[in-house]
Amino acid sequence: MMQDEKLKSPHDCEDCPIRHRAVCARCEAEELEQLEEVKYYRNFQAGQTVIWSGDKMDFVGSVVSGIATLTQTMEDGRTQMVGLLLPSDFVGRPGREGSAYDVVATTDMVMCCFRKKPFEQLMERTPHIAQRLLEMTLDELDAAREWMLVLGRKNAREKIASLLSIIARRDATLHLRPTEGALVFDLPLTREAMADYLGLTLETVSRQISALKRDGVILLEGKRHVTVPDVSRLMEEAGDDSDGGMFA
Repeated sequence: MMQDEKLKSPHDCEDCPIRHRAVCARCEAEELEQLEEVKYYRNFQAGQTVIWSGDKMDFVGSVVSGIATLTQTMEDGRTQMVGLLLPSDFVGRPGREGSAYDVVATTDMVMCCFRKKPFEQLMERTPHIAQRLLEMTLDELDAAREWMLVLGRKNAREKIASLLSIIARRDATLHLRPTEGALVFDLPLTREAMADYLGLTLETVSRQISALKRDGVILLEGKRHVTVPDVSRLMEEAGDDSDGGMFA
């Protein structure tokens, strides 16, 4: 693992921006106190590796802010991005010693980490933690199945719109403008990374983003700062229901 900075708790659990979506969402005060005893924060810089595939993991945890990619390397050296970790997503697998994927921060990222062995022991005696982790695992399974639909059946424009909708609605750092109904966020992936993740060429990604901008579906400042004026229209472009869709 690359050198990273361990941080003291930047806020109380009750004030945590992912408190009601993370693995601790169902925990009561006493259970939070037990988690506090095995918890610490880590700060990763954009481009920094959180864990290499096959490395032994001595921690598990939740993404508090920022985004990371999950990448798998084949025997011949080819790599494939297989997933994104967004705020509140869980990193690591209790009961497994090593990591199955390379986890790399694509933006500056803060993680709420738990020492692995104590966390596994807490799971055994704290049903709220185990139940919530099961829920999150099943949600992740549903999302993976839906992503198969994106990759297998959607056209290039729908794929780009789907990815934008995931990031826009899940990134805890975005803000909603109530008077305008607009979502504003910074795209954490390069166009090359988007192409890799979506199974498209770089040229196709650039062309479709330009088309969405030209049609007013998104507003783009530079290459990364995105405004979605009408979320329902973006969802329609993605081929999903405007009332929530598959990525709620």
